[in-house]
Amino acid sequence: MYGIVHHFPGLTKEQYDEAVAASHPEGGAALPPGQLVHSAGPSADGWVVVAIYDTRENWESFRDSVLMPAMARGLSSGPVAPPEETTFEVDVHLTA
Repeated sequence: MYGIVHHFPGLTKEQYDEAVAASHPEGGAALPPGQLVHSAGPSADGWVVVAIYDTRENWESFRDSVLMPAMARGLSSGPVAPPEETTFEVDVHLTA
C-alpha cells in the first residue's frame, strides 16, 4: 500500500469540497480506483488530506490522469497552490 499526505496552506473547506467533487467519482461520493482511504480535515493554517492507495501506480495514475487535470482547470474561487506532499510506503494498516 502507498500513502500520501497533502497539506494545503490557506485552503478552505469549501475549496476542498469543490476539488473532491471535481476529481472523485460521483461528484466526490466515491473513491477512485485503487484508493482505499480518503480522510481530510482542517489544519492550523489550511487543510490536510491523507489518502491510502493499494499501489503507488494507482496513486500516480489518479494523480496524472484525473487530479492534476482537474486542478489545472481551477476552482470557482480561483487557483489553488500545489500542496506540500509527503508520501510513504504503508507498513501497517489496521481496521476496526
